[in-house]
Amino acid sequence: MRQVDVTRNTSETQIQIALNLDGTGQAQLNSGVPFLDHMLDQIARHGMIDLAVTAKGDTHIDDHHTVEDVGITLGQAIAKAVGDKKGITRYGHSYVPLDETLSRVVVDFSGRPGLEFHVPFTRARVGDFDVDLTIEFFRGFVNHAGVTLHIDNLRGINAHHQVETVFKAFGRALRMALELDPRASGVVPSTKGSL
Repeated sequence: MRQVDVTRNTSETQIQIALNLDGTGQAQLNSGVPFLDHMLDQIARHGMIDLAVTAKGDTHIDDHHTVEDVGITLGQAIAKAVGDKKGITRYGHSYVPLDETLSRVVVDFSGRPGLEFHVPFTRARVGDFDVDLTIEFFRGFVNHAGVTLHIDNLRGINAHHQVETVFKAFGRALRMALELDPRASGVVPSTKGSL
């Protein structure tokens, strides 16, 4: 079973994440940032990952440290759960629409962190959530999961829809990349023999 528990404690945040890569999309979320919880639920539901997140952060200052550190900790958890990557599909992609909005996410479990993030947000906030924190979440994730991640919002007017389609597409791309390929059982999906 590809299940892990990861804890990350700093002077700014205390975060606990439990996940099961072979789950059914169940989520228990208490990050202290309600909109982030809504987005994490999209990852769990569309990625078919069971995900429990508890975070306490210095949200009295702002949400930046909490959002970034949840991304970091999720990256650490997924890297730990996927292990040596034997048998995984490795690559995943998804296009997700929501009304007028369309986003594309492509991921490679390459072992090389890299982020291309192209989302021209139409406004600065969704409720109390600063949309600039979206890139901070994904930057933290890629640096600690060791993945290459391309995120493109191809069109959109509503900023909530822009963020939500990105997270939904990310969940679906993760699901594809982390699927175990029965024809590659025990094989690392690389000509190098390791990732």
